Amino acid sequence: MKFLLPEFMFVSVTDITAKFLKENNIDTLLLDADNTLSTHHSQTAAKGVPEWLEEMRKNGVKLMMVSNSKQKRVEPFANMLGLEFEYLSLKPLTKGVARAIKRLGADKKRTALVGDQIFTDVIATKLCGIHSIFVKYMKAEDKLSFKIRRNLEKKILKNRKYIGEEK
Repeated sequence: MKFLLPEFMFVSVTDITAKFLKENNIDTLLLDADNTLSTHHSQTAAKGVPEWLEEMRKNGVKLMMVSNSKQKRVEPFANMLGLEFEYLSLKPLTKGVARAIKRLGADKKRTALVGDQIFTDVIATKLCGIHSIFVKYMKAEDKLSFKIRRNLEKKILKNRKYIGEEK
């Protein structure tokens, strides 16, 4: 079960602060797209995301979008946000994440992947040996496979607190 537990949990990507990253020796963020920076397949960033990205840049955080989606979804969205990107990264497999780390010249020990799914994002971090930052998904997906995974995630995360949530 420990293999499925994220290291850190936030309600939203915009709740992650530069101070938190510095305190945890993280200087590189690999960012999932769907339900992390926007709703599923949207080309519009969630409220506050562009400003949050700018704040991260001002604080020297390296950023790259790493998505399982196709290039036609990822490229225009990443370009709009001024992010480098990896598409069809095949998370939880490690190839796409490893490519992103190499492209950024990042230190794995100082890198975190931010995403909304345990069975893709969190497992990928465990297999790659990087930090995991889990965020609540923005909007429920309609597909049965997502519904099944979301129900399993609820059971795995039962009684776990999100950073910044009222105790």
